[in-house]
Amino acid sequence: MTVVTLGVHIVDVLARPVESIPDGQDTHLLEQIRVTAAGAAAATAVDLAALGVPVASVGAIGDDELGDLLVMMMERRGVDVAGIVRRRGEQTAASILPIRPDGGRPSFHVPGANLGLSTADVAPETVLGARVVHLGGMDVTWGLYDPAFFALLDEARAGGTIVTMDLLSNLPDLMRGVRSFLPHVDYLLPNEEQALLMSGAGEVGDVEEAASALLAQGASAVLVTLGADGSLIADAEGLTRVPALDVPVVDTTGCGDAYCAGFIAGLVDGRDVAGAARLGTALAARVAGGLGSDAGLDGAGELRDEK
Repeated sequence: MTVVTLGVHIVDVLARPVESIPDGQDTHLLEQIRVTAAGAAAATAVDLAALGVPVASVGAIGDDELGDLLVMMMERRGVDVAGIVRRRGEQTAASILPIRPDGGRPSFHVPGANLGLSTADVAPETVLGARVVHLGGMDVTWGLYDPAFFALLDEARAGGTIVTMDLLSNLPDLMRGVRSFLPHVDYLLPNEEQALLMSGAGEVGDVEEAASALLAQGASAVLVTLGADGSLIADAEGLTRVPALDVPVVDTTGCGDAYCAGFIAGLVDGRDVAGAARLGTALAARVAGGLGSDAGLDGAGELRDEK
């Protein structure tokens, strides 16, 4: 398999536009409600499949109806789901996202089976046989904080596999803990708040200093997504800014996952880091124009032809 996404799998239920929660038993009529495959592993896998990159996903979900739905949605998009394990008696992780008119996305979330994903759930040959392994949401998959899993990543990298990593939360304690992965990955792709917390710079620190500090802890490059301000690359060449595209924003859900997918596809295609980041930016812009993490994916493969 060309790419393996490993980590968090979530079912998202999204509704827009939501300006307030109705009082009592009142009803508000909306324009749109959708259900999508989400999470830093699942959504990235769906995006990669839309780009035409062969992709398998590894994670843990429940043996419930939500899990059935998640597997169906991913298979329909072309993702190999053989590596997803089903936990008897556990709930599949799920979120309810009332999307504000400005694209903001407060959430109600159940972590579910993601918390129990462990090294024993990961077939070594799946990781060792991939060109790229994308770690999605390692901050909440505590069972993978494991020397055996780190050794597997190191073995894969020694064999030529590229390891990328994205995160899920913005919880300070989790951000500090996930730094243990940095010596075992090639590319770290946090958002601005995550980068500041991981580096110890705090919520009002300098993002360029934070990216440089994280780079010094082991990754070959750190790419920090900055929302409307694009992204920042820190690597051996220094610091590079990649601007965002000016597009109407409907919903920001999944934009970070789309950036990761585009970046990974760029690496697969042989682009340099900046070129791969531009492909990630273009895919994120498509996703921002619709509701849910899989919005705007029709025809996404054509982006790989643009330089």
